[in-house]
Amino acid sequence: FSISAYNKIWTDAQKDLDIQLRREREEFLQPEKDRVKVFKLLATSYIKYMQIFRNLETAHDQLVHWQKRTVIRQVLDGVIGRILEMKKEMVELENSEFHYIDNILEDLKLLPEDIEVPIPRYFIKEKLEVLQQREKILDQILLNAGLQTQKRVKAMTFEEAIKVIQVAERARQGRCRAAFMKQIYLEEKRERQIKLQVQMGPNPDDAATCIQKVWRGYIQRKKTEKMREEEMIFLGMSLPPHLKAASISQMRAGQINALRGEVQERHEEVFIKEKLREMEGLNIKETLQDQIGQCFIECRHIIGRFPDYPTEEAGGSMAILSEKTPEQVAAELAAKKELALQKKTQKGKKEKEGGKEKTKGKKPQKTGKKVSLPAVKTVKEGWKMAPSNFLSIMEEGNSQYKAVWQNRDEGWDFLQDHDPELIKEEKREEVEEEIRVQVDELMQQKLENLKLAVDGEKSDKQKKGRKSEKVRAAMMSLVHRTIDSLYRELVEEGLLIKAKTVNLSDYVGKYSYLGTTLRQVDIEPMPSLADVRQLIALYGILPLGSQTVHEKAPLVKALLLAGPAGVGKKMLVHAICTEAGANLFNLSASNVAGKYPGKSGLQMMLHMVLKVAKQLQPSVVWIGDTEKIFSRAVPKAEEEMNPKRLEKILPKFLKALKAQDRVLLVGTTNRPFDANLKPFCKVYQKIILIPRPDYASRFGKYFLWKHIILQNGGAITNLLNISCLAKVSDGFTQGCIVRAVQAVLSELRLLQMTRKPLRTAEFMTSLARQDPVYKEEEETFK
Repeated sequence: FSISAYNKIWTDAQKDLDIQLRREREEFLQPEKDRVKVFKLLATSYIKYMQIFRNLETAHDQLVHWQKRTVIRQVLDGVIGRILEMKKEMVELENSEFHYIDNILEDLKLLPEDIEVPIPRYFIKEKLEVLQQREKILDQILLNAGLQTQKRVKAMTFEEAIKVIQVAERARQGRCRAAFMKQIYLEEKRERQIKLQVQMGPNPDDAATCIQKVWRGYIQRKKTEKMREEEMIFLGMSLPPHLKAASISQMRAGQINALRGEVQERHEEVFIKEKLREMEGLNIKETLQDQIGQCFIECRHIIGRFPDYPTEEAGGSMAILSEKTPEQVAAELAAKKELALQKKTQKGKKEKEGGKEKTKGKKPQKTGKKVSLPAVKTVKEGWKMAPSNFLSIMEEGNSQYKAVWQNRDEGWDFLQDHDPELIKEEKREEVEEEIRVQVDELMQQKLENLKLAVDGEKSDKQKKGRKSEKVRAAMMSLVHRTIDSLYRELVEEGLLIKAKTVNLSDYVGKYSYLGTTLRQVDIEPMPSLADVRQLIALYGILPLGSQTVHEKAPLVKALLLAGPAGVGKKMLVHAICTEAGANLFNLSASNVAGKYPGKSGLQMMLHMVLKVAKQLQPSVVWIGDTEKIFSRAVPKAEEEMNPKRLEKILPKFLKALKAQDRVLLVGTTNRPFDANLKPFCKVYQKIILIPRPDYASRFGKYFLWKHIILQNGGAITNLLNISCLAKVSDGFTQGCIVRAVQAVLSELRLLQMTRKPLRTAEFMTSLARQDPVYKEEEETFK
């Protein structure tokens, strides 16, 4: 697309956002008693916000104009936060993490793919250099510690090199001689056949029949293949030929995206700021000095003495030049002094009165315990939307768009990379603030000199400043252990590991279309893999990727992924780290065993993990087989591992995490029913059940079987019946299918694929060796 197309996408998204904000003001302020109507209202708003989110993310990623991208980024964070708030309301309303809104999608004429949560690309792009540098450091530490082996290039002696060349040359000569001998044999055979035909004489009828037979067979086979291909395309089971291969336009689009990324990184704001300081800095400085000096003279003329210079906390010269008369400025300064004296004298009295009020206030609470006013209010009034932390952010961004960008003429800006006039307006304020600090220091000294010369007053501020500087120097002299040393120790101990590069889109799976139908007959459906993917994005990736969203959105500190072995729990943990650019800490019981023994050692380990995770956020703390930590009884084989040592300290670890700390605890388990449920559920506030894949996920365009075969180097042909494989693999997890495909697609088999295409029976034989998940085991997870 062109830049104008992405500008239009942004404009349409802002219009939709404006409509949605007006709709929220009208509908969400009124209480509603009908739960079905409330859920439909929330689900519709959720879908609308998801569409706005997708369009804004596309515009933010593709536009080069960095000032526009700044405005979009502010609105984008607000929309992400609002989506998370909507999700929280829907969960509280239905008491379930999984929602089935296919009937609402049908009314809106949308597909399930339209509500797929997009992962903002700026999560990685904005800190790509930092992540690459951190990965290099991690690889180097692992290499030095002997935890990662580097591929060694084996040196070859002169004699060995000659032998290799001889073997290759002799093989080449043998192939050439074999081809030559074959050619001689075929020529001799052809000559013998010609001699026989000359002796017997030619038969035109036989020759014509042979030609007809070959030609008709060839034509019919081609027609059959074409009809079958057209039928598969019509049924949506195969792609048209023009979509199978990457076109020139797609390759060109990839090159343009790379160039666009380079332009987005170029900023000219520093150059413009320096130029602005050179051109206007001297005038700004002289104007401020004249204004402050004039204010000093007017104050002395009115009140008979020079005023006290406001402190930096009070605003400095901003307090003097705040569009107030000298009388008002002097009166405010005098009032502040009196208030400070009154606070000091009345501090003790207020504390005593406060204590008496607390003791009096406790008595009526005991008598009124039986009546619960909020519950009565909610029953009478009905459901009402909770106050939002993100509406103000979206409204501010929307108003900024209307004021600056909606009707802006950009016909002159061909490059669409930045607007210098807007940069000047922004940077002028920064330059004024920097110059104001310098002017405050000069004018403060000048005021003291004037007081000393005219009024004979002295100031003791310098002495106080010296004392504070000494205290600061003493505090800074304390030596603390650096983050680099803690990071190195955690890597060497195997507690900080390297995350695998896996995207969330690699966790393939289809949306379930029977959810609403099953719930209407009081049957709770199993969640689909698309629902799991959506929850991972909402609870894991989006809050970790944005600081604003994590601070103001509903806080999720811990996440549990529960499901049978092989459904992709570890893969999802690595996907969270890849998409959000997070560090991965492994605190599994098997990994922690024997490290940092004793209670003090355990506390020190968690303190180190917490300190590094907060400093290098975002971070993910992963605990595999987490049910062992909360198990009722430890098996004898695992007593030495002591898995329960983290049980009591994990709640304290979570309590230390604040809203500003982008740290997420993720637990994985395939036997959650073995844990003691009360402390288990107290630690993990969000539990996501991951089921085995259904038929729709195993079969379809670019879904499980096709995706795994193509990923391992295989090729899909008409001889490979994917529908049959999808039907036979019912009950098997993704891990079973991956192992079956990898067992078939060996290096030798990949080399033979051109002359021997893949067949269905090969995979069925390999799949039969895997252990499926039976219905009884699946029911226990419910």
